[in-house]
Amino acid sequence: MVTTKTVENAVQAKQEIEGLLAQGFSLDDMYILAHDGHRGEDISEALHTNEVGMKEQGLLTSMSNIFKSRGDELRSKMEALGLSQQEAETYEKELDKGKLVLIANKE
Repeated sequence: MVTTKTVENAVQAKQEIEGLLAQGFSLDDMYILAHDGHRGEDISEALHTNEVGMKEQGLLTSMSNIFKSRGDELRSKMEALGLSQQEAETYEKELDKGKLVLIANKE
């Protein structure tokens, strides 16, 4: 089951995370993406959520992301977490606006 939320900032992300925890998700199921990689990493670290890495994407995709634009990389990460290509494109546009995307993927 994949749940995706768009939020404005870390405070809203924390509120959404608390709601998802109440629904049975764990912090290990949650990922926060931001267009600015450092912002995303800082918020993920502060809220104890996962980062999309080799485990979620596989070795080849992780390596190919090195050569992609930030938008392509983000869409690739979202697709690896279970979003369709169209959903990833839609949420990537929200990231372009400075928003955060919270993805909870419970397998």
